[in-house]
Amino acid sequence: MKAIVSDVEILKSIEPCCVSSYLKSKGWHERTRVPNEVSGWTRDTFASDKLKIYIPLDPSFDDYPRRMYEVIEVLELAENRSQLDILSELITIVHNVTVQGVVMQIDTPLSEHLNGEVTLVGVVVDKLRKIKIELNNHDYILAIKAYQERLIITCQGDLIKDRDAFVLKNPSNITLENI
Repeated sequence: MKAIVSDVEILKSIEPCCVSSYLKSKGWHERTRVPNEVSGWTRDTFASDKLKIYIPLDPSFDDYPRRMYEVIEVLELAENRSQLDILSELITIVHNVTVQGVVMQIDTPLSEHLNGEVTLVGVVVDKLRKIKIELNNHDYILAIKAYQERLIITCQGDLIKDRDAFVLKNPSNITLENI
C-alpha cells in the first residue's frame, strides 16, 4: 500500500528553504530561479536522469500545497522512498496540531512552582517520535498522572522539529484518555 500525502495544512507547512537544503544534501543542483516565485532543480546522478523539481518560493500562492505535493512526488520517484519518509525530513513546524502519546519522562520541576519538561512518545508522520513539552501547573500535574497511571495524553500546539526530536510549543487542551 502506498501512502499519499494530501493534507493541505501539512503541505503548507513545508518551508522552501528546508526543501532547498534537503535537495542540496541529496545531490540536487539549483539551475534556475525566478526571485520570490520558483526555483528549478536537477540532479546529475545519471546521464539519463530527466527529473526536475520546481520549488514554489512564496507560500501565499494559491497552488502552494499542490506544488509542494509535486515536489514530494518527484522525490518519491527519485529516491524510491515513501512520501511519508520524505515528508518527515522536510517538516520543521506544524501549527495547531493535536498530538497523542505516552509520557516517558518527567523532568524535575524547575522551581517551587509545578512546571517542567515532559517527554512523550507519540506518532508524528507515521513514526514513533519523542515530543518534548514544557508544562505548567495543572497541565504538569496531568502529565504526572498520565505517567504514573500509563494513560494516553492528548494536547494541541505548534509542533517544531529540533534535530531528531520534536518540541510542542504553546500546549493547550490537555486531556487524559484511558487505554
